[in-house]
Amino acid sequence: MWGPTMQNFFSNLRYTLRQFGRAPVFTAAAVLTLALGIGGTTAIFSLIHTVMLRSLPVADPGRLYRIGEGNDCCVEGGPQDRWGMFSYPFYERLKQNLPQFEEVTAFQAGAPRMSVRRQSERAARPLRTEFVTGSYFSTFGIHAFGGRLFSPADDQPSAAPVVVMSYHAWQETYGADPSVVGSTYVIAGHPFTVIGIAPPGFFGETLRSDPPDVWIPLQQEPLIEGEGSLLHQSISAWLRVIGRLRPGATVAGMSPRLTAMLRQWMQTDSGYPASWMPEVKRTLPKQSINVVPAGAGVAQMKEAYGRSLAVLLAVCSLVLLIACANVANLLLARAAARRSQTALRVAIGASRRQIIGPALLESTLLAIMGGVAGLAVAVGASRLLLGLAFDDAHFLPISITPSLAVLGFAFLLSLVTGVIFGTAPAWFATHTPPIEALRSATRSTRDSSSSARVTLLIVQATLSVVLVAGATMLARSLGNLEHQNFGFQTENRVVVEINPPAATYGPERLNALYREMEDRLKRVPGVEQVGMALYNPLTDNWGEGIVVQGHAASTMGPDSGASWDRVSTGYLQSLGIPVLRGRGFTEADNETTAPVAIVNESFVKRFLPKEDPLDKHFGLDDPSFAGTFRIVGVVRDSKFAFARENVRPMFFVPAAQFVHYPHPLMQKIELRSHFLQGILLVTHTPPGVLEPVLTRTLADIDPDLTITSLRTLDEQVGLEFDQERAVASLAGLFGLVALVLAAVGLYGVTAYTVAQRTGEIGVRMALGADRTRVIQLVLRGAFRRVGLGLLIGIPLAIGAGRLLASQLWGVKAWDPLALSVATAALAACAFLAALIPALRAAAIHPMEALRAE
Repeated sequence: MWGPTMQNFFSNLRYTLRQFGRAPVFTAAAVLTLALGIGGTTAIFSLIHTVMLRSLPVADPGRLYRIGEGNDCCVEGGPQDRWGMFSYPFYERLKQNLPQFEEVTAFQAGAPRMSVRRQSERAARPLRTEFVTGSYFSTFGIHAFGGRLFSPADDQPSAAPVVVMSYHAWQETYGADPSVVGSTYVIAGHPFTVIGIAPPGFFGETLRSDPPDVWIPLQQEPLIEGEGSLLHQSISAWLRVIGRLRPGATVAGMSPRLTAMLRQWMQTDSGYPASWMPEVKRTLPKQSINVVPAGAGVAQMKEAYGRSLAVLLAVCSLVLLIACANVANLLLARAAARRSQTALRVAIGASRRQIIGPALLESTLLAIMGGVAGLAVAVGASRLLLGLAFDDAHFLPISITPSLAVLGFAFLLSLVTGVIFGTAPAWFATHTPPIEALRSATRSTRDSSSSARVTLLIVQATLSVVLVAGATMLARSLGNLEHQNFGFQTENRVVVEINPPAATYGPERLNALYREMEDRLKRVPGVEQVGMALYNPLTDNWGEGIVVQGHAASTMGPDSGASWDRVSTGYLQSLGIPVLRGRGFTEADNETTAPVAIVNESFVKRFLPKEDPLDKHFGLDDPSFAGTFRIVGVVRDSKFAFARENVRPMFFVPAAQFVHYPHPLMQKIELRSHFLQGILLVTHTPPGVLEPVLTRTLADIDPDLTITSLRTLDEQVGLEFDQERAVASLAGLFGLVALVLAAVGLYGVTAYTVAQRTGEIGVRMALGADRTRVIQLVLRGAFRRVGLGLLIGIPLAIGAGRLLASQLWGVKAWDPLALSVATAALAACAFLAALIPALRAAAIHPMEALRAE
């Protein structure tokens, strides 16, 4: 039974391959068209699989669960609603109430850079670090590549300071030097011994760009942070928690139990100030802890990029539909050209299976060839997207090599598309009456597949309008973001980020250090002005609740706080933010004078409406601190922290002034805010020329001061929109591909129609029609089809704009410019595609046409 079937299959396969060889242009066009559609879709699926679906490279990831799922909080603490970060004391409480877990670990939310240098080295390097508990590696089932990993004994206050280095840092930064294990490294001014190297492929519990280079036991945090330590603060929420479930245990009922424990702790043991408690109790019903699967780690990148990837997947899927429609049109044209041959086979007794089988085999082979070529497109598209979205990353632990899941997806996608677009031509071939097909093709202006080809063409035009309009909206949104008024000058400004000075610096030493840094940096050739800040624009954000003296305390919420920054005397002037009222900071605003502040316009509107803000007093978080700062100036609004949002209320305080708080946490926050990390330079010198000079200058001041980043302020602004730029760029690229495919489809259908109507055109010309009328006839038919596509596509494009609303900034879902661009682009492509067949039709000689008839 199988013998004849396989023999027939191989016979059809040889015949199909011969047909491909005889029509190389058709084959190349079909394969390239499918490669673009399948490749783009596979690229986005590959990234979705990596970012959202792939498990961590750890032992038995299915038993890992995260305690809490939220990702927003702060060092100061406070209600989070959807909790996901915790203080260390609350983590200890959690551990005691999780008997279903065989191991639980806590780790720092974030991976800040610290200065790291070997004892024998003169200058330090800025490496990413992460504080973790001693159970960190054992919870994930990770074994050392070299040396050993942490044990609970390493995470004790009395334990010797040790660290574990990542395989990537060991290989890339230290050249895989085996002597690294056992060596002493100075981290933030303190000696630590490297006891082991993590295995290749393990980059921590969170998929992110620039993952940790060094892991440090949590109990060493007080050694590094000094008086600013958060370890024993019950309020400070800075740790995430993941546990490994015991075999046979479940998480059923765990979330309600932990939520009840959280609410009780918030009222009794959280350490919240008494003035907070009425608001804390009011928000208690909203506070919850959810236990979620953590086999893929902390879903930080999923939340950040999931929506953009969904948009790109939709875009690529539309391109794939257009590609399939194009190839289906090509196959319909081939089927129409062979209809006489097919009719003869049907007339002499060929079954529908014998007709459809070779056609499906042809389309499936084309799809598989397109899928194989699409893998190369997928790798290139993935590389392009990652390069655009993570332009500033030094290391990105995302592989663009297709995994088995991605290969399976590409193969299945190829197979499905082959079956789908191969069915229509085969169906039309078997439903053509033999007697009709055996007549001369030129006696009919259409065949049974004409309506299908026209329908597919209209579908291509419709989808092209949607894609081009959507891409235009995204591009306009990106332009609005990049060219908005940020409120500060970017030209000839260079922003430098440094690791904070070691915690061993006291307040007096810090002020002396910053004065020396400013003095030395001013002497660097080409530097005109220097300013220092806790953080530069668009690099960080510190926020606190505001209490105005003489005003009732506002309730906790997004409208009760303000962003703030600590800056040197000339920082705001160097940034080009003008003082609108009052004065700027002076050298007299130092440690010997009462605390002052400068506020922005939005601060005045929010907290002091219809009042003269000068000389008014305000404080942070608690009414007892309402008299802390005296307002001495008002500056123009600037987007210092959130480029995608409206300007927030903000205030600035002098770098040299200290506030002495009676509350321990407020005192810690005050101390931490004096470890400045931002430098602003006004200079015409390019960053590449400045960097080695600045590196030497800082190392001469303190060998543990390192530069973590150095770029122009224009580049810093651009980094804010990497994700939007990646989405807009790829959407625009695929929109262009869609237009080209639609134009090719229109050309094919128009050329085929002209060939069918050769006799009719000859008769018209013989009766006196000139070439202009023939061209108009052909163009009119082409634009009729495009017009139908526009008629359907424009409402769909408006609907797509509504779906994209969350991705758009300053652009409405119904954007006349985007719709006009899409209409004009499709019309231009349609005109060029239809013009060649129209000119060819106008060149037909009447006698030749009638002779062919």
